[in-house]
Amino acid sequence: MTERGEGVMKTAVAGPAPAVRRLPWVRGRASVLERAAMVIAGLMVLIAVAGPLVAPHDPYAVDLGQALNAPSASHWFGTDANGRDILSRVLHGAGVSLLATVIVIAVATLIGTLLGTLAALGGRVVDEIIMRICDIGLSLPAIILALGLAAALGPGLRSAVIALCLTWWPGYARLVRSLVRDVKDAEYVEAARTLGVPAPRLIVKHILPNALNTLYVQTTLDVSAVMLVISGLSFVGVGAQAPSAEWGAMIAAAANNITGGWWAVLFPGLAIVITAISFNLLGDWLRVRNDPTLREAR
Repeated sequence: MTERGEGVMKTAVAGPAPAVRRLPWVRGRASVLERAAMVIAGLMVLIAVAGPLVAPHDPYAVDLGQALNAPSASHWFGTDANGRDILSRVLHGAGVSLLATVIVIAVATLIGTLLGTLAALGGRVVDEIIMRICDIGLSLPAIILALGLAAALGPGLRSAVIALCLTWWPGYARLVRSLVRDVKDAEYVEAARTLGVPAPRLIVKHILPNALNTLYVQTTLDVSAVMLVISGLSFVGVGAQAPSAEWGAMIAAAANNITGGWWAVLFPGLAIVITAISFNLLGDWLRVRNDPTLREAR
């Protein structure tokens, strides 16, 4: 009786321990943060699509009589040195910035996926050639390579996008190579190969779909990085040029008047920061969702 009683007491004391490691309020806090990130990211995408339609003013209309007006009821975000409404320009610039970012990520992902798959399945010589090219591309920061290429192509948003497309793919190629090599020897792939499934169908239907979950997470995380690089290129003068409403170009144009018109720098800067943080949090959430070990750790 005593031993059983002591066992019950020990069980009762030890029982709540797992609940202490996974407190509901911790999960709730993380869930609120993740949901907020999804809402903000979705809102930014919505603004990018519908921003020009709901902008209260023409983002390119110059009115020198309204230059550097502080935020007010008629101009919620104030006006810039040319009297243009900053709110309208921020709304319009969401589409410009996000579209450029999506193009860079889509093209870089496509190139990286093709070359990474070829490296994983094409034999040792092909693998060595592609990986050495990736090593060269990854040895320097992408922004440095993009800066040189964009300057060579001529200032402009198109040049910045092309430069980033040409410099951003090595990371995706190396990631895809690793993922495909992990999947290609799986039992279900070997079974499909034994059944005589053609190589192209084997790659498209069996290998890539099961290897690219991690790639989706990486592309989401890269939204903020690519946007910051595009804005940086515009700020130093090789990206979008005035009077473009691209957020980095807006900050560059307003930098000379920051003491007398801080709002012209603040609001496009906040747009960049909020978008970057929201997509980073969304990428972290997707990473946790796709990694069972991380889900258990939380």
